Amino acid sequence: MTPTITAFKASPDRGRGLARDMQVRWALEEVGQSYDVRLVTFPEMKQAEHLARQPFGQIPTFQDGDLCLFESAAIVHHIALNHPGLLPADEGGKARALSWMFAAMSTMQPPIVEFGMATILERDKPWFEARQPMLEQAVRTRLDQLAARLGDAEWLDGDFSAGDLMMVGVLRRLGPSGMLADYPTLAAYVARAEARPAFRRAYDDQHQVWVEASKG
Repeated sequence: MTPTITAFKASPDRGRGLARDMQVRWALEEVGQSYDVRLVTFPEMKQAEHLARQPFGQIPTFQDGDLCLFESAAIVHHIALNHPGLLPADEGGKARALSWMFAAMSTMQPPIVEFGMATILERDKPWFEARQPMLEQAVRTRLDQLAARLGDAEWLDGDFSAGDLMMVGVLRRLGPSGMLADYPTLAAYVARAEARPAFRRAYDDQHQVWVEASKG
Protein backbone atom coordinates (compact mmCIF):
# COMPACT_ATOMS: atom_id res chain seq x y z
CA MET A 1 0.00 0.00 0.00
CA THR A 2 1.25 3.49 -0.85
CA PRO A 3 1.38 5.83 2.17
CA THR A 4 -0.21 9.26 2.02
CA ILE A 5 1.20 12.38 3.61
CA THR A 6 -0.44 15.76 4.09
CA ALA A 7 1.15 19.05 3.12
CA PHE A 8 0.22 22.70 2.72
CA LYS A 9 -1.72 23.56 -0.41
CA ALA A 10 -0.17 27.03 -0.18
CA SER A 11 2.85 26.93 2.12
CA PRO A 12 3.81 30.09 4.06
CA ASP A 13 7.48 29.36 3.27
CA ARG A 14 6.83 30.34 -0.37
CA GLY A 15 8.38 27.18 -1.76
CA ARG A 16 11.71 27.28 0.08
CA GLY A 17 11.46 23.74 1.39
CA LEU A 18 11.00 24.75 5.03
CA ALA A 19 7.50 23.37 5.63
CA ARG A 20 7.71 20.31 7.83
CA ASP A 21 6.48 17.84 5.27
CA MET A 22 9.88 18.37 3.61
CA GLN A 23 11.70 16.01 5.98
CA VAL A 24 9.04 13.33 5.46
CA ARG A 25 9.22 13.66 1.68
CA TRP A 26 13.02 13.53 1.90
CA ALA A 27 13.00 10.41 4.07
CA LEU A 28 10.62 8.63 1.71
CA GLU A 29 12.82 9.57 -1.25
CA GLU A 30 15.94 8.33 0.54
CA VAL A 31 14.44 4.89 1.07
CA GLY A 32 12.83 4.69 -2.36
CA GLN A 33 9.25 4.56 -1.07
CA SER A 34 6.59 6.04 -3.35
CA TYR A 35 3.90 8.11 -1.66
CA ASP A 36 0.81 10.18 -2.31
CA VAL A 37 0.27 13.73 -1.07
CA ARG A 38 -2.99 15.17 0.21
CA LEU A 39 -2.83 18.97 0.03
CA VAL A 40 -4.77 20.87 2.69
CA THR A 41 -5.68 24.51 3.18
CA PHE A 42 -5.42 26.27 6.52
CA PRO A 43 -9.21 26.10 7.09
CA GLU A 44 -9.19 22.38 6.22
CA MET A 45 -6.45 21.79 8.81
CA LYS A 46 -8.89 22.90 11.53
CA GLN A 47 -11.70 20.62 10.39
CA ALA A 48 -12.61 17.34 12.08
CA GLU A 49 -11.31 15.16 9.25
CA HIS A 50 -7.79 16.54 9.54
CA LEU A 51 -7.89 16.84 13.33
CA ALA A 52 -8.60 13.13 13.51
CA ARG A 53 -5.17 12.62 11.93
CA GLN A 54 -3.36 15.56 13.56
CA PRO A 55 -4.96 16.73 16.83
CA PHE A 56 -3.10 20.05 16.75
CA GLY A 57 -4.24 21.00 13.26
CA GLN A 58 -0.79 20.99 11.69
CA ILE A 59 1.08 19.19 8.94
CA PRO A 60 2.49 16.72 8.10
CA THR A 61 0.60 13.54 8.74
CA PHE A 62 1.42 10.07 7.46
CA GLN A 63 -1.16 7.40 6.77
CA ASP A 64 -0.31 3.85 5.73
CA GLY A 65 -3.29 1.52 5.92
CA ASP A 66 -4.68 1.70 9.45
CA LEU A 67 -1.59 3.47 10.79
CA CYS A 68 -1.80 7.26 11.05
CA LEU A 69 1.10 9.26 12.48
CA PHE A 70 1.82 12.93 13.10
CA GLU A 71 4.97 14.88 14.03
CA SER A 72 7.67 14.91 11.37
CA ALA A 73 10.39 13.32 13.52
CA ALA A 74 8.11 10.46 14.58
CA ILE A 75 7.16 9.87 10.95
CA VAL A 76 10.77 9.92 9.78
CA HIS A 77 11.74 7.52 12.56
CA HIS A 78 8.95 5.13 11.52
CA ILE A 79 10.11 5.27 7.90
CA ALA A 80 13.71 4.68 8.96
CA LEU A 81 12.77 1.68 11.10
CA ASN A 82 10.80 0.04 8.32
CA HIS A 83 13.06 0.68 5.33
CA PRO A 84 16.83 0.33 4.94
CA GLY A 85 18.93 3.39 4.27
CA LEU A 86 18.35 5.83 7.11
CA LEU A 87 19.64 3.95 10.15
CA PRO A 88 22.83 1.99 10.82
CA ALA A 89 22.56 -1.79 11.03
CA ASP A 90 23.91 -2.04 14.58
CA GLU A 91 21.76 -1.25 17.61
CA GLY A 92 24.22 1.26 19.03
CA GLY A 93 24.27 3.19 15.76
CA LYS A 94 20.47 3.20 15.62
CA ALA A 95 20.30 4.57 19.15
CA ARG A 96 22.82 7.31 18.38
CA ALA A 97 20.92 8.31 15.25
CA LEU A 98 17.78 8.62 17.35
CA SER A 99 19.71 10.80 19.81
CA TRP A 100 20.62 13.15 16.97
CA MET A 101 17.00 13.28 15.85
CA PHE A 102 16.01 14.33 19.36
CA ALA A 103 18.88 16.82 19.46
CA ALA A 104 17.72 18.40 16.22
CA MET A 105 14.15 18.84 17.39
CA SER A 106 14.63 19.49 21.10
CA THR A 107 18.00 21.23 21.39
CA MET A 108 18.74 22.94 18.06
CA GLN A 109 15.28 23.82 16.80
CA PRO A 110 13.79 25.85 19.69
CA PRO A 111 16.31 28.74 19.67
CA ILE A 112 16.43 28.77 15.86
CA VAL A 113 12.65 28.96 15.53
CA GLU A 114 12.35 31.60 18.27
CA PHE A 115 15.02 33.72 16.60
CA GLY A 116 13.34 33.44 13.21
CA MET A 117 9.84 34.12 14.46
CA ALA A 118 10.98 37.17 16.41
CA THR A 119 12.65 38.52 13.29
CA ILE A 120 9.39 38.17 11.37
CA LEU A 121 6.79 39.06 13.99
CA GLU A 122 8.49 41.42 16.44
CA ARG A 123 10.50 43.76 14.23
CA ASP A 124 8.11 46.65 14.89
CA LYS A 125 7.95 46.05 18.65
CA PRO A 126 9.76 48.36 21.08
CA TRP A 127 11.69 45.46 22.61
CA PHE A 128 12.98 44.03 19.33
CA GLU A 129 16.39 45.72 19.25
CA ALA A 130 17.13 44.81 22.87
CA ARG A 131 15.92 41.22 22.63
CA GLN A 132 17.32 40.14 19.28
CA PRO A 133 21.01 39.94 20.30
CA MET A 134 20.07 37.57 23.14
CA LEU A 135 18.11 35.35 20.76
CA GLU A 136 20.93 35.35 18.23
CA GLN A 137 23.48 34.42 20.88
CA ALA A 138 21.34 31.47 21.97
CA VAL A 139 21.43 30.19 18.37
CA ARG A 140 25.17 30.79 18.03
CA THR A 141 25.87 28.90 21.24
CA ARG A 142 24.18 25.82 19.79
CA LEU A 143 25.90 26.28 16.43
CA ASP A 144 29.28 26.53 18.17
CA GLN A 145 28.59 23.28 20.00
CA LEU A 146 27.32 21.46 16.93
CA ALA A 147 30.26 22.62 14.80
CA ALA A 148 32.69 21.45 17.47
CA ARG A 149 31.09 18.03 17.53
CA LEU A 150 30.90 17.68 13.74
CA GLY A 151 34.50 18.78 13.24
CA ASP A 152 35.75 17.71 9.82
CA ALA A 153 33.40 14.71 9.58
CA GLU A 154 31.04 14.35 6.66
CA TRP A 155 28.05 13.39 8.80
CA LEU A 156 27.21 13.42 12.50
CA ASP A 157 27.86 9.74 13.23
CA GLY A 158 29.33 7.65 10.45
CA ASP A 159 27.15 7.41 7.36
CA PHE A 160 24.24 9.73 6.56
CA SER A 161 21.27 8.87 8.77
CA ALA A 162 17.87 10.06 9.89
CA GLY A 163 19.73 12.13 12.48
CA ASP A 164 21.44 14.12 9.74
CA LEU A 165 18.18 14.45 7.82
CA MET A 166 16.39 16.03 10.77
CA MET A 167 19.38 18.17 11.77
CA VAL A 168 19.80 19.61 8.29
CA GLY A 169 16.08 20.29 8.14
CA VAL A 170 16.44 22.46 11.24
CA LEU A 171 19.65 24.20 10.13
CA ARG A 172 18.10 25.16 6.80
CA ARG A 173 15.72 27.42 8.70
CA LEU A 174 18.69 29.74 9.28
CA GLY A 175 19.07 30.37 5.55
CA PRO A 176 17.43 33.83 5.48
CA SER A 177 19.58 35.04 8.39
CA GLY A 178 22.90 34.25 6.68
CA MET A 179 24.20 33.04 10.03
CA LEU A 180 25.50 29.72 8.73
CA ALA A 181 28.09 31.59 6.66
CA ASP A 182 29.96 32.13 9.93
CA TYR A 183 30.19 28.34 10.38
CA PRO A 184 31.90 26.96 7.26
CA THR A 185 31.81 23.33 8.36
CA LEU A 186 28.10 23.51 9.11
CA ALA A 187 27.40 25.33 5.86
CA ALA A 188 29.27 22.60 3.98
CA TYR A 189 27.37 19.95 5.95
CA VAL A 190 24.05 21.43 4.86
CA ALA A 191 25.26 21.79 1.28
CA ARG A 192 26.28 18.11 1.18
CA ALA A 193 22.83 17.09 2.34
CA GLU A 194 21.10 19.39 -0.13
CA ALA A 195 23.14 17.85 -2.96
CA ARG A 196 21.74 14.38 -2.27
CA PRO A 197 19.45 13.27 -5.12
CA ALA A 198 16.71 12.32 -2.65
CA PHE A 199 16.75 15.83 -1.18
CA ARG A 200 16.55 17.40 -4.64
CA ARG A 201 13.57 15.24 -5.60
CA ALA A 202 11.74 16.07 -2.38
CA TYR A 203 12.54 19.78 -2.68
CA ASP A 204 11.45 19.98 -6.30
CA ASP A 205 8.17 18.20 -5.58
CA GLN A 206 7.38 20.46 -2.64
CA HIS A 207 8.42 23.58 -4.54
CA GLN A 208 6.16 22.66 -7.44
CA VAL A 209 3.18 22.70 -5.08
CA TRP A 210 3.98 26.33 -4.30
CA VAL A 211 4.40 27.16 -7.98
CA GLU A 212 0.98 25.72 -8.77
CA ALA A 213 -0.63 27.43 -5.77
CA SER A 214 0.85 30.80 -6.72
CA LYS A 215 -0.76 30.57 -10.16
CA GLY A 216 -4.18 30.66 -8.57
